[in-house]
Amino acid sequence: MARHIEPVCRLCRREGDKLFLKGSRCLSSKCAMNKRGTVPGQHGPNLKGKRTKPSDYSIQLREKQKVRRIYGVLETQFRRYFREATRSRGVTGAELLVLLERRLDNVIYRAGFSASRAGARQLVTHAHFNVNGHPMNIPSYLVKPGDKISVRESSRKLEYWTRLTADKESPTTPQWLMADRNGLVTEVRVLPKRDEIEVLVKEQLVVEYYSR
Repeated sequence: MARHIEPVCRLCRREGDKLFLKGSRCLSSKCAMNKRGTVPGQHGPNLKGKRTKPSDYSIQLREKQKVRRIYGVLETQFRRYFREATRSRGVTGAELLVLLERRLDNVIYRAGFSASRAGARQLVTHAHFNVNGHPMNIPSYLVKPGDKISVRESSRKLEYWTRLTADKESPTTPQWLMADRNGLVTEVRVLPKRDEIEVLVKEQLVVEYYSR
């Protein structure tokens, strides 16, 4: 399976915005956007001949890349999600974000079981979770209302989960999820709506990019 192995802070700098790919580090003074907010690369800060005003295509491309990198999916996967969103009855851009939010690794992150989506993806691939009582190690698995995700009994003795349950500063859980950090269980109540998805992106630009 292909994966991004380069420093992820470069991705934030390339998009010119915090994508919160490294959890709490993104909120600290160590964040690369605070230290060096310029475009990465040798000529990033002083690129000669650079457009003073980006083209419509450039704006659309950057927004598409931004969404894709926030959720940590590859281009082929992202295109597949977009095609599925276009076949739905709702607004394509909103449906695309709903599909991405339904990914199991994102649900683990939203429930507060990991500080980042990358960390949640690792937990899932290492088979630490059951979905409706069955082992699941596929980060792209799409949850549905009523699904119950729990940490496997064989994993609960690990120090990671002990520290998680001892941490009193629990993150805010979205309304469409129920999370029990002490019981290490989360349940999908309903599918999220666009205004419940806390991702600062302009999904319509993504639709325009793929509709060229």
